[in-house]
Amino acid sequence: MPKGTLYLVPVPLADNAAQKSYTPYLTETINSIGEYIVENEKTARKFLKEAGISIPQNQLVIHDYGKHQRGGSLGEFFVGLESGRSVGLMSEAGCPGIADPGADIVAEAHKRGIKVVPLVGPSSILLALMASGFNGQSFTFHGYLPIDKAERGRKIKDLENNSIRFKQTQLFIETPFRNTPMLEEILRSCNPRTHLCIACNLTAEDEFVKTQTIADWKKQIPDLHKKPTIFLLSGL
Repeated sequence: MPKGTLYLVPVPLADNAAQKSYTPYLTETINSIGEYIVENEKTARKFLKEAGISIPQNQLVIHDYGKHQRGGSLGEFFVGLESGRSVGLMSEAGCPGIADPGADIVAEAHKRGIKVVPLVGPSSILLALMASGFNGQSFTFHGYLPIDKAERGRKIKDLENNSIRFKQTQLFIETPFRNTPMLEEILRSCNPRTHLCIACNLTAEDEFVKTQTIADWKKQIPDLHKKPTIFLLSGL
């Protein structure tokens, strides 16, 4: 019996952004799938409804791959796929597998010889890079930086040096409630001539994307508290 296909289903980055996030092909695809692996069942069902799923919700099979379900065997998630049923993998926001624990599911699918199909949708990393004006041919995403203040300062300086040495855009994120101290550390650590792009609440109604020098950012510091944000550094 042929195996099923694992579809990687992107979800909106912000509230009220469904229209910006879903393609007709994605809607068509989710209406051919009755089984999903998700981080949060409640939000996953909401996203599927917004995307236009017509299959009754009580007929869907939803596997919880939240933080309390990780670390054990992945076998239970692949019963349907191994028996020929296609399954959708959903992140909590954005693209599955990108800064997302769903990468473990994708890796296991490859080990089992299961076809993996990524669907088009919003990636905050790529949207920020597109809008920054920085080098889009050479870039590195570092995820979260160290929490310790001294270590974080040294890491930011390293990223700034790498951006100059390799002419490479450096991207990183922070937990939204720690954005303010992160920005303060960037402004304290970096050369005034270094360019910083702040991409905040992407695809939301109050989306904010701006690139300028560290010196110019110091003149007017934006409020990023509890707002999903990507920081990009470039020595240009």
